[in-house]
Amino acid sequence: MHTSEHIQAGDKVLILRPAYVVGKVGVVCGWEAPKQNQSNKRWLVQITSEEENILVSLVANDFLGINPELYS
Repeated sequence: MHTSEHIQAGDKVLILRPAYVVGKVGVVCGWEAPKQNQSNKRWLVQITSEEENILVSLVANDFLGINPELYS
């Protein structure tokens, strides 16, 4: 696993929070366009499985990059 400092679109990530998606693996789609007065960079992460298809907006502390070979 690696920190989210080096994350880029297409990377797989392990989600640490929020609770409703914790432990799920997602794919980074890119950065969210910043809103006025928004200081935190947010990432759009797609979670796709047989049960759900969710797009979440997360800050860097909400996920970790993972080794793609582990979750292929």
